[in-house]
Amino acid sequence: MLPTPPPSTATDDRYRAPALDKGLDILELLAAQPQGLTRAEIVKEMDRSASEIYRMLERLVARQYVMRNPSGDRYALSLKLFALAHMHPPMNRLVNQALPIMDDFARRAEQSCHMGVYDRGNVLISAQINSPSGWSFAVQRGARVGLLDTASGHLLLAYADPGRFSAMLAEHTPLDGEVPIAPDQLAATLDAIRSQGYLERASAQSFGVVDISFPVLGPDNTALATLTCPYIRRIDRHVGPGLDAVREYLREAARALSFAQ
Repeated sequence: MLPTPPPSTATDDRYRAPALDKGLDILELLAAQPQGLTRAEIVKEMDRSASEIYRMLERLVARQYVMRNPSGDRYALSLKLFALAHMHPPMNRLVNQALPIMDDFARRAEQSCHMGVYDRGNVLISAQINSPSGWSFAVQRGARVGLLDTASGHLLLAYADPGRFSAMLAEHTPLDGEVPIAPDQLAATLDAIRSQGYLERASAQSFGVVDISFPVLGPDNTALATLTCPYIRRIDRHVGPGLDAVREYLREAARALSFAQ
């Protein structure tokens, strides 16, 4: 499994901004409370003085990140953060961040790679980079591939929370050529993925291809996307990176894109 963030270092502490941290702590606390909290409940949860919480809440209300209910005794998040997030579509941001990292992987590994995201019951290939060597197997950007018979789909399922996992399975519709999988076999595959942190196996779609896939993890340790290399081994006189090296290059690329680093 990809490692969790390391504890704060002395360098991190040197750049602390206590007021900002306090405001972000309040926003994160309220984000987990759809019905909101009273000021007394916020003070208790954060273990801070009532006066400092009051000042910060008033500023967040004034800036419209937090709103009071009509009776004025309960605070909840407004939609301002939602609106700010949608000023820059998150998928575009993820793809733009991923492309240079994927390009670096392709050059080092001499293999192609693609990024998959969950989309309406299956997997959408949202980004793809060809090998610069000219010899590679590639899945086209914009293609939809199966949730239940691809490395990308299994990674997304393995790193989904229980509610999302159930919703993904319920929404799934088989694609053309999909290879069926028994529920117990799927469960064993997902357990193995979570145990080692990635998936590596012969492709279920093409002979001679080994799929290597790592999750791109969000802050809650669920998969935002997957990075997959359909590895092919050359048998001519050219000596390129082997499977072990390519796996490590892909691990580094996925880690660079993940929140849990």
